[in-house]
Amino acid sequence: MAIPTSFLTSTTKKTNLHKLTLTTILCSVFYFIGFYQNFRGSIPPSSATIDSCALSIRNTTLDFLPHHSAPHTPVTVARVHHLHPCDLKFSEYTPCEDVKRSLKFDRDRMIYRERHCPEKKELLKCRVPAPFGYRLQFRWPVSREFVWYANVPHKELTVEKKNQNWVRFEGDRFRFPGGGTMFPRGADAYIDDIGKSINLTDGSIRTAIDTGCGVASFGAYLLSRNIVTMSFAPRDTHEGQVQFALERGVPALIGILASIRLPYPSRAFDMAHCSRCLIPWGQYDGEYLIEVDRVLRPGGYWVLSGPPVNWEKHWKGWGRSPKDLKAEESTIEKIAKSICWKKLVQKGDLSIWQKPTNHIHCIAKRKVYKQPLFCRSQDPDKAWYTKMENCLTPLPEVSDIIEIAGGQLAKWPERLTAIPPRISRGNLNGITAEIFTENTKIWKKRLAYYKEVHHQLGEHGRYRNLLDMNAYLGGFAAALVDDPVWVMNVVPVEADINTLGVIYERGLIGTYQNWCEAMSTYPRTYDLIHADSIFSLYQGRCEMEDILLEMDRILRPDGSVIIRDDVDILLKVKSIVDGMQWNATIADHERSAHEREKVLCAVKQYWTAPGP
Repeated sequence: MAIPTSFLTSTTKKTNLHKLTLTTILCSVFYFIGFYQNFRGSIPPSSATIDSCALSIRNTTLDFLPHHSAPHTPVTVARVHHLHPCDLKFSEYTPCEDVKRSLKFDRDRMIYRERHCPEKKELLKCRVPAPFGYRLQFRWPVSREFVWYANVPHKELTVEKKNQNWVRFEGDRFRFPGGGTMFPRGADAYIDDIGKSINLTDGSIRTAIDTGCGVASFGAYLLSRNIVTMSFAPRDTHEGQVQFALERGVPALIGILASIRLPYPSRAFDMAHCSRCLIPWGQYDGEYLIEVDRVLRPGGYWVLSGPPVNWEKHWKGWGRSPKDLKAEESTIEKIAKSICWKKLVQKGDLSIWQKPTNHIHCIAKRKVYKQPLFCRSQDPDKAWYTKMENCLTPLPEVSDIIEIAGGQLAKWPERLTAIPPRISRGNLNGITAEIFTENTKIWKKRLAYYKEVHHQLGEHGRYRNLLDMNAYLGGFAAALVDDPVWVMNVVPVEADINTLGVIYERGLIGTYQNWCEAMSTYPRTYDLIHADSIFSLYQGRCEMEDILLEMDRILRPDGSVIIRDDVDILLKVKSIVDGMQWNATIADHERSAHEREKVLCAVKQYWTAPGP
C-alpha cells in the first residue's frame, strides 16, 4: 500500500526537530560544564573586598580575565605571595636619604645629604610598619596645630627650639604654636609683615618655595591666603622636621641645596623664602642664589630673614662677629645685583629682592657684571640629578622692555583653568589649548566617578595629603580644588613630555620622580595615592612589586589607592596587593564596561608594629 507523501514529510520534520533539540541540549550542557571548570581554574583567590569600590556600579559580575591564551597553555591557580612586615627599626625608613648610607659620600657642600638610593640588591622586600600606637592624624585645619606623639615620637625639637615657639609637647600630642626662629610672634604676624611690602592677597602670588623649612609653619599659614608652598629641608640633626610638616597636613619633601638642581622646572615659583635656613648663599660663586633664580618666575620675589639681615641687632645672639656678618651681607648683595635682582626693601629683620620680568637690561649689564654668564646648553627644566651650573638661566626672549618673559600668568583662581603660557606659546610638542581644555573637563567627570565608586574620597575632610604619581597636566589636582586637600603632582622623568612647568603655571605644585626609586619623603606621608597608567609606563623598567611596596611605604594605614590602567596590568597589580594587606577591587572605566582601561580601588588595612 502506498504511503502518502504528506505523511512522510511530516514524519521527517518531527525527526529533524527532535535531533535539533537534543543537539542543542547537549551543547548547552557541555558548554556549562566547560565554563564551570574554566571558572574554577582561572580566577585567583582574592582578599576581602571593600563596599566602597564595587566591581561594577551596574550590579553585574564582570570577568576581566584574558581568554586569549596560546593553545595548549596550562591554566594554573594564582597563589597570593604574602609580603611580610619589615622590622620596627624601618618604621621611619627613607631609602634614598638613609643616614647610614649617606656617611659613605662626600661631606663637601653637604653632598652626603643629597639623594643616594639603594642598589637593586639592597631593596627591602617587606612592608614598612607604622610605630606601635600610631593613630589617624587630626583632620585639617586642626592638624595644623596638633600631631599625635605616637606618630612622630621625637621630642628633640621641643628641647632644641623651646625658646623659638616651634613645637611643644603636651601629654599625648605635639602642639605647633606657629612660631619660628625669626618669627617668635607667630607665622601669621610674620607673613603680615611681608605683606606690607608685596601683595599676598590679590592672587598674583600663588606658588612659593620655603628652603630649609623647619616644621613648615610658614607654608602652613600661607595656605589661608591661598598660597601653596613647597617646603623642603634635609633629613639631618633636626629630627623629624619634614615628617612633622607632613603630619600637620602641609606640603613638604626631604631636600637640600647642595650640588644638584632642585627637582622643579624653571620659572615655577612666585616667591622663594629663607628664614634662618643656614644655606651659605654667598659661597660657591653664588650657585645657590643662581639656582633660586632658575626656579623663580619672572618678577618673582626672594624673601630673606635671619643672618646676615639686621646683623647689627642680632650678631651677639648669632655668635658671629660683626665683621663676618657684614662681609656675608655684602657678598649676597653683590651676587643679587650680578643676577639682575632688585632690592625692594630691608626693614627690620626682613630683606626682599625681586627678579626682573625679562632679561633685556640684564643682557646689557653683562658689560659691567662679567659673571655669571648666561647658560647656553642645558634645558632649564631638566632637574633630576642634574648638576648645578655657575651660569644664569636665560629667560625666554621678549620684543619689548615691558613684556613678561614666558608670558603673563593670570591671577589665582583664574590661573587654574586659563591656558598656561607654555601651551599657548607652543612650547610643548603636541599639546594644544584644545587638548588642555578637554583634559580639564575629563578630570572633572573622572573625579565625580571616583567619588561614586570610592565613597571615602567624597567624604569631606577624610583625606588631606594626596599624591598623583603621573599628573600629566594636573587635571586630577585641578578637579579637587574645592576640596580641603593638597596634591603633590609628580611628572615621571620617563614621561614623553615634561609637563611640570604647565602644572606650576596653573598654580599647582609638584616634583619630578623616577618611580624605580623611592620618593624623598617619610613613610605614611599620603592619605590617598592616584596612579594613572604608571605601571604601563614602567613596564620593563623595574619590578611592579617594588613600585607597589614604595606606594605602601608612603601610604598611611587606612589610606586609599586609585589606579587606572589596562585590565591585564590591573589583574597583576591585584595579585600582588592581595598579599600586602590591601583590600582591592576593580571597577569599570567611567565611560563603558567595554573599555580595556579599568579602575582599581584599594584601601590599606590599618595595622602597626606590635607593642613592646
